[in-house]
Amino acid sequence: MRIASIMADTGTLPENCEGELSCTSELPAEIEDWDKNHVRDWVLRIKDVDYKCGQILYDQNITGPSLLILEKSDLIDVGITLGPAKLIIHKRDELIQLKAHELKTSESSYGNSCKPYPFNQFHSAYRYKENNILDVTETGALDLIEPCHEYKAFVNFENVTTEEKMNKYADEVIRFASACMNSRTNGTLHFGVGDVPDFSHGQILGATVEDKEAFVKKHANAIEGHFEHKYIDVAKKCIKPPRFIEVLKADMTFSGKYVIEVDIEPSFLLCKENLFHIYNVDRRKLKKTKGKELKSDEKESKKFFYIRDSSSSRNIFVQNSPTASVEEYNKYTVNMTCLDQMRKNAEEKHLDTVRKSVQGSKLCEMLTGGSQSLDKSHFERYVLVTNKSHAVQRDSLAFLLDMNFTAVLDFDPESTDTGLNKMFEERNVNIHLPIQYKITEPVEDIASKLKLTRTTSWVLCNGGVEEEKPSDMENWLTEKGSSIRDVVSFLCRKDVLPHKKFLIIFMLLSDVADKHDPLLETFSMFLQELKGTEQILCICENERSYMYWKDFIDSRYKVDISKRTIYELSFAEINGTVLSLWSENRKSSRFLPGGGGRVLLSKKVEGTMDTLSILCVNQCEGGSDDKRQLEEDFYKGGKVSWWNFYFSEQPGSVPFIKREKFDYITNTIIPDMCSLRQACVRFNILHIPGCGGTTLAMHVLWTLKEKFRCAVLKDKAVNYADVAKHVVDLLTYETSEQQTRLPVLLMVDDFEDTDAINDLQKHIEKECLKNNISFKFPQVLLMNCIRAESRLQTESTDDTVFIGNKLSEAEQKLFEKKLEEIEQIYKNAETFYGFMILKKDFSSEYIQGVAKNTLKGFNFKHRPAQLFTVLVLLGCYCKSAKLSVSVCEEFLGLPIRPDCGSCKVEDPFGKLSTLLTRCTAECSVVYDAMRVIHPSMAEHCLEELSTTFHVSKAQITDFLLTTDVFYTCIQGREKLRQDVRNMLVRRLHSADNLTDCQFSPLVQAITNETPGFEENVLLNAAKRFDKDAVIFQLLSRYHYLKKKDFAEAKDWAKNARDLQGNNSYICDTTAQVIKHELRDALSNDKDNPIKADKLKEYLGLALSATEAFRDIQEIARKEVQVRYQGKKDFSHYNSAGCVGELQVAVMVIDILERIPVFSGDELHRNILSQVLSGKIKIQDLAARDPEKKRKSTYYYFLQESSGVLSLLSDLKDNMKKNFDFLDNYFVNLNSFYSTKDNRETRIRQEVLRCFRQYAKVFCTSDSKELVKNKMLNNMIKAEKVQLFLEKNKADSYIGLLEYLSKEDSAAKNGPTIEQVVKHYDAILSNNRSQDEGWCKVTVNFIYANIVLNKIKPGSNLIYPYMTLLSQLCQMLKRPTPLSESLALHFLSVVMLWPATISIHSGDDMSIKLGSYISQLRNSFSNEMKPICNGKRASIHFYLGKKSGYDRLISQKEIDECAGSEQMTTTQWQNEKIWRNEKIRNILCRVTGRISRNGIEADTPNENVKVHVSPLFKSKLCGKLDVRVTFFIGFTMNGPVALGIQPDS
Repeated sequence: MRIASIMADTGTLPENCEGELSCTSELPAEIEDWDKNHVRDWVLRIKDVDYKCGQILYDQNITGPSLLILEKSDLIDVGITLGPAKLIIHKRDELIQLKAHELKTSESSYGNSCKPYPFNQFHSAYRYKENNILDVTETGALDLIEPCHEYKAFVNFENVTTEEKMNKYADEVIRFASACMNSRTNGTLHFGVGDVPDFSHGQILGATVEDKEAFVKKHANAIEGHFEHKYIDVAKKCIKPPRFIEVLKADMTFSGKYVIEVDIEPSFLLCKENLFHIYNVDRRKLKKTKGKELKSDEKESKKFFYIRDSSSSRNIFVQNSPTASVEEYNKYTVNMTCLDQMRKNAEEKHLDTVRKSVQGSKLCEMLTGGSQSLDKSHFERYVLVTNKSHAVQRDSLAFLLDMNFTAVLDFDPESTDTGLNKMFEERNVNIHLPIQYKITEPVEDIASKLKLTRTTSWVLCNGGVEEEKPSDMENWLTEKGSSIRDVVSFLCRKDVLPHKKFLIIFMLLSDVADKHDPLLETFSMFLQELKGTEQILCICENERSYMYWKDFIDSRYKVDISKRTIYELSFAEINGTVLSLWSENRKSSRFLPGGGGRVLLSKKVEGTMDTLSILCVNQCEGGSDDKRQLEEDFYKGGKVSWWNFYFSEQPGSVPFIKREKFDYITNTIIPDMCSLRQACVRFNILHIPGCGGTTLAMHVLWTLKEKFRCAVLKDKAVNYADVAKHVVDLLTYETSEQQTRLPVLLMVDDFEDTDAINDLQKHIEKECLKNNISFKFPQVLLMNCIRAESRLQTESTDDTVFIGNKLSEAEQKLFEKKLEEIEQIYKNAETFYGFMILKKDFSSEYIQGVAKNTLKGFNFKHRPAQLFTVLVLLGCYCKSAKLSVSVCEEFLGLPIRPDCGSCKVEDPFGKLSTLLTRCTAECSVVYDAMRVIHPSMAEHCLEELSTTFHVSKAQITDFLLTTDVFYTCIQGREKLRQDVRNMLVRRLHSADNLTDCQFSPLVQAITNETPGFEENVLLNAAKRFDKDAVIFQLLSRYHYLKKKDFAEAKDWAKNARDLQGNNSYICDTTAQVIKHELRDALSNDKDNPIKADKLKEYLGLALSATEAFRDIQEIARKEVQVRYQGKKDFSHYNSAGCVGELQVAVMVIDILERIPVFSGDELHRNILSQVLSGKIKIQDLAARDPEKKRKSTYYYFLQESSGVLSLLSDLKDNMKKNFDFLDNYFVNLNSFYSTKDNRETRIRQEVLRCFRQYAKVFCTSDSKELVKNKMLNNMIKAEKVQLFLEKNKADSYIGLLEYLSKEDSAAKNGPTIEQVVKHYDAILSNNRSQDEGWCKVTVNFIYANIVLNKIKPGSNLIYPYMTLLSQLCQMLKRPTPLSESLALHFLSVVMLWPATISIHSGDDMSIKLGSYISQLRNSFSNEMKPICNGKRASIHFYLGKKSGYDRLISQKEIDECAGSEQMTTTQWQNEKIWRNEKIRNILCRVTGRISRNGIEADTPNENVKVHVSPLFKSKLCGKLDVRVTFFIGFTMNGPVALGIQPDS
């Protein structure tokens, strides 16, 4: 039709051809069917083409097929000119394209068949899809119950008034309704459904509805106006109100149109023996016009009697045949009694078909895997796949909110606006696109970003977010199918969700009535991935929906889905059934403590804080059926749960054992912490593994859950910024007033690195500042549970308690009482090893006895035994290690089924299972895991395995590394890989014993137990971790430290560097290999002097090592700059390159001292010093040496290469440069929290060793000689003085400041500094201020006096403070060399800080103090910023209350007031140090106001306002311009504020 009309519009028939040619009005649809007449007619319709052209084609016998292949040249050849020829060809091509488009449109415009809306229902979740075809035809009465149908397109109302449109609707309803009522058949009238010839029969079109209420009113008025008065009530009951069914577009979005349907139900009780006549006009109008002149149409108003006749409604009263009509009517009325009886019988028969369903129990069985409880379900995870929902369904879908789905695959493009996702607004879900599941990086990283298993991942599978447009069903597979396959494949991976322990729920909220429906394709994907349907549950709302689903799956995939489908239950019944599967505890609301009562914690808010496990005040209320199992697991060695505390509080139970330190923590430490003025404070529970430290911490939380908002950090590997946000969200939830806010008590467990907990604390403090949380007391308390490295009793401090392995007498009595209760309840109490180990004070005899008895009959050939050895090895050498249940099941080959009948992983272990327990691994993916019950048990089991059964640690480690099943695609694989790697790589660093930290404890244990086997283990590790640079580095270290195989070590070092060439620690290995090769060669070379050929070899190695270490220095600088810019990685600068170069230089000196050229007397050593200082060239030395001939070979090798010459001549300068750099790094920078670093201590010890060697060669001078021998030449004397200063590290301000922190006694260092002061005084006396170096000498002189005053305050060599101040002021008036800027401006800030009394010209110079601070900070930034990542500027002095030297308080004086080193470190972290009375008495408290970037400090000089930065920004308490008081610390980065408090 459309093509014909378009063709008709292409042109008009010329007037002058009307008499000559006759035109056919219609052309065949297909061009191939045209004859020459059709072609002529078509040409004549083309505008601007002459009629003669049509005649030419007619004469040439051009038909449709030949028209299709005509070319322009053909037309010109037969006499048609160029213009018309081009037009004809163009129109022909246009017509071909149009037909192709119409063909494609016709194929896609008519959709699949669909079922009609359920009869006589008004709240079914059903929608029609545009252009789908209803699979029922227009019919007459069938069985009277099955409705007959009639379709009305109800379109083309553009030029019609609303009243006319409504009249059309009313007329059709009355006519159809009366026909159905008289025929006693149910019926449905559809508006917005097309019929032939204009549309396909039953084609869904949809009608525009501006006002639904108008239809409802018209509907009621029509019934009252057209039915006889006595039947109006009956008609209203039989004719149902109109329902409006949404019509969706092909992409499943709302089209804006509706199908309007009216159901007719003439029930027997309502209609029996009644005949329903209708008026053709509103009878009420007739009454109003009675007695008046009637209109012509009203004069003809009649009663009609309609019946259903085949597919239409027919009026029996036909006007042109009244006699026949009366006869038919009479016959119909006579049969009405029979028709009524038929209706009654049909209704009764229909009621008999309704049957009861048993699918409720089937649903429970399939949903829980047979456990009949969702709390104890076999399935650990659930995934929901669903389509478009309807508003009427959502009240019955509440059960979905508590299912805690891992993922939801939602195919509704409007889900976020009006669909199921909108319903989940009260829950925390993460919206994702399918593309985010594509594996472009490690699976664990993707799972972590998606927060899979922590928060529901809501995958919008058909657009609806981020401008992702939805696809229609025909195109969905090609446009989005591949990305959904990525989602399905990812979720079904064994390393993501536990094998056979997750359930896919297909919930069909809309009918799947199209063979292209995405749900069918998704079902196919899961079917393939899961290799069957036993992990799939389908839920359909009704049998109609089920039949569609079943038939499609059966025909496409040949799968019978009936046994895995629920369809006989309504969603309301499903909702009630599923909710009944939860315990009362799971269904109950959760509450947080508030300032004035309890606060409801919504599940959405709780879900957003997914890094925290929140402890509510009503935790566990409602009880649990698993009391016995939960308590058994705990006593056997499992981790304590909140249930254990809850059970112990129930009537008849013995209270939970209070450890001795419990009261100290709750009554002393926590109240003390709460008195601090700090946003986040921390206290530590230091405990031996397995002694109950974590249990004690959780007991504290449980007890204080009404006074604090308590939580546990789930995973220590998460982003600390997220944790900080969640902690502050918990703090501020539903608290509008600051005064009513309760602090958060957060437990963090098992942090292995102190820097990590410090970092977390900083993030929390930063988040508090960000949220403008002011504080007069701590807002967050961190309870840090850390494992003690030693079992020796550790000193307790103000914020640290130690939990050891010895119970007090009081604790022993409590354990005895608890044991009595246990033995009365449990028959297997003898296997409660976790409880008994603690009760018996970690008795080695007891643990060894248990291990020996349990391991009797052990056979390493059995797979459970092999797996047990792996678990004990992990439990001993990687305390946080766990083996996922999935890995264990895979290794043991257990037949896992998706139901509770599966074999438990513990079963194959037999009696060994008493030493194992289940736990939860909180990683990027949360999963169930296995571990040994106690670290001590693991140690004794390993010992027993070795001594009795000859199963060595090497054998177990080798087995772990070479068994592929542990590393296949399975849950927990990455955690296991990391744990195995850590066991092999991670070393314990000791400041005392260097040998102990060469390798990890496991590698050293293997070496001690089975020497030589460690090499096999490491080689297998390299094969297993074939892309791990650290493992290759470990092998390199093993070969150069243990085997002395330096060639092999170099190969492994190269392999490591190839993998991570930008990592300074990895690259350092190459240099270390060369250094150790040189060291080893020297130690093995007993020749003295060294042979000439060996000299060449040694110098070559030294040169290579030096170049390698310099390369590392450059990499380390770039590395630390990247970290500093990123502000996320706070790793320190790697000083290994500098230290390594010094070590090599010392070895070079050792080499040269052992060759004839430099060995011998003092003269030769002096010559060596001159050569290495660059003052004497090797060539000149050789020329003057009388023994040149005998030493010629040595001289040759010393001059052989420019590299060696440069190495030797610059050796002293390079060593000095490295010493200065390292001194600057260690003296001017400190860790954020002043914590002791064993690695740094060891490095400083090594640097000191190298410096002593340096001083021995280059700094030989005698201070007494310098004083006594006045006859020495002034130049020589000056040189000797310089050597003395250098030897004592007094030639730089850094070296002088270092004396303030030295542990040596004042008696030892005092005389040295006195000599330093004397020498600087002499230098200044003999030099003018214009001389080069005068500034540096003066600066050092001032520093020396200050240091001498601190070390030996009674010395009579100390210059008056005012003299020094005068010299400082003179220097500040002169140009300052850049090299001295940092040292000079630090002095100016320290000494010119305005005092309470006027001193000299200090006040005048103090005016410029702000400028000096700015220059100091700039100098620090230029000199130190490149290497200060992860560190802060050291505080060298504090501002004291007194004047002169006494106003400068050193760090050593502060430490002495604070007490022990451990106490000082602790008090620094929580700032309690500033509450120490001794410290407060010596420090000056300064006032100021908070400014935008710090504090503006007041000074006695009103004109001087000094900007001071807080040492920790988080300690700023208050808003802008708030007055505060604080102490001042002086650093190379400017003054800092400490102990900040509001100014009262």
